[in-house]
Amino acid sequence: MSKDLFETEYEVGQDNIQALGMDMHNPVFWVSAILVLLFVTGTILLPAEAKQAFDGAKGWSINNFDWLFMVAGNIFILFCFYLIFSPLSKIRIGGQDATPEFSMMSWFAMLFAAGMGIGLMFWSVAEPTAYFTDWWGTPLNVEAKTEAAADLAMGATMFHWGLHPWAIYAVVGLSLAFFTYNKDLPLTIRSAFYPLIEDKSWGWFGNLIDIVAVLATLFGLATSLGFGAQQAASGLHFLFDIPNTINTQIAIIIGVTSVAVLSVVRGLDGGVKLLSNLNMGLAALLLVFVFIFGPTLAILIAMYNTGVAYVENIIPLSNWLGRGDEKFYHGWTVFYWAWWISWSPFVGMFIARISKGRTVREFITAVLLVPTVVTLIWMSVFGGTALDQIQNNVGELANGLGEVSLAMFQMFTHLPMTNVISFIGIVLVLVFFITSSDSGSLVIDSITAGGKVDAPVPQRIFWAVIEGAVAGALLFGGGKDALGALQAAAIAVGLPFTVVLLVMCVSLYKGLKHEMTHVVDD
Repeated sequence: MSKDLFETEYEVGQDNIQALGMDMHNPVFWVSAILVLLFVTGTILLPAEAKQAFDGAKGWSINNFDWLFMVAGNIFILFCFYLIFSPLSKIRIGGQDATPEFSMMSWFAMLFAAGMGIGLMFWSVAEPTAYFTDWWGTPLNVEAKTEAAADLAMGATMFHWGLHPWAIYAVVGLSLAFFTYNKDLPLTIRSAFYPLIEDKSWGWFGNLIDIVAVLATLFGLATSLGFGAQQAASGLHFLFDIPNTINTQIAIIIGVTSVAVLSVVRGLDGGVKLLSNLNMGLAALLLVFVFIFGPTLAILIAMYNTGVAYVENIIPLSNWLGRGDEKFYHGWTVFYWAWWISWSPFVGMFIARISKGRTVREFITAVLLVPTVVTLIWMSVFGGTALDQIQNNVGELANGLGEVSLAMFQMFTHLPMTNVISFIGIVLVLVFFITSSDSGSLVIDSITAGGKVDAPVPQRIFWAVIEGAVAGALLFGGGKDALGALQAAAIAVGLPFTVVLLVMCVSLYKGLKHEMTHVVDD
């Protein structure tokens, strides 16, 4: 392989148009904005029809390509572990003399908050409860409400939130960080394919990849914002008896978007890093409180059993052949894999943006293993407490999973200082949404600015407002049907992006090998 593999005459921003104080890549910015507008308008006018159409696309993807999602997820994990232990692990993002921009704790707080912080608030109680009680199938067809079901419920929850999703994020994040900081290519998804298609990356194919990445990111963020508004509104109704109406949910979206706009204006240091550190501190406080004042012994037992169940069942749960639990397998696992993949352009690019100065081994280890350990602890504390209440016939959860957005607050009811910890939970939900929104805005800014790391402030504001506007408009105009259509659209995007990520692994390997040769020759 020649050392001139990455030589290109393309300059970052050469196709951009400056207007309205923004630095817009042509045609990625305009096509993305128009497609978002068309989608929102069509969904508001015909919410039920849109949901049916996109649910059909989602169902077709999951039913026909379940094997592809599962095989790809396993490949991403194996590829990450190969990189950790191979000689390529010594390569440093940004070059051998590069130093990290952020401390280890701030770096970890930002990648974790962007990656799945809000999901842990939403599902840490609801998901183990659902698996244990057979709300929508049980993992590996285990008999519901048994000791085995409790262990497998926690093990399957960890399976969905552990190594597999973070391996997906690691592949995308490392690819973008390496090609941007080591090879001076634009910080966009298209750059990850340069070793394979070279200057064709800057043509229509690259534009298409970036447009799909913008849509996947925006739809994923708007969906999470909408569902998060519902959870926060449920918490406010539970705590203060504030009516859980569309108006309340939209007011929450407006508030979250306003703070997110302020955060993106302040940038990474003054906005995202500050909020991420605050959020991790609050999350740690809530975690310690539930551990101490909850069923501590049961939590410790759950922590051990969860780890064991995860290790014992990771291969059976990763298998796609001869599964008898199709309802669970399709409704949960394949759905999650498609969701993580559709979410990966956003999280991966954001992780890339903050990871200059880390070695490949340091990057993969931190992105893959550390969040898995933290997730194990978090799920064991919250999920273990919930299952203990159910098994002892305590509270509303003992009657089964009702409204998902209320599950965490129902669990808090049987702990001391219910109002205080419920309020902290609401604040965490909101701040996690803010960090997701502002970090997502920074990612979309970069893509629609042709790969520039720091887009103009008006451009940051534009996309942050668009995220909130999409979520609010869909909730107001079409309610849950419209929001469900958006989620289904994001899942459907996961299918083509699965292929994109598999090709990205090949491209990354080729680029890293080139870098090793380059360093040795120098």
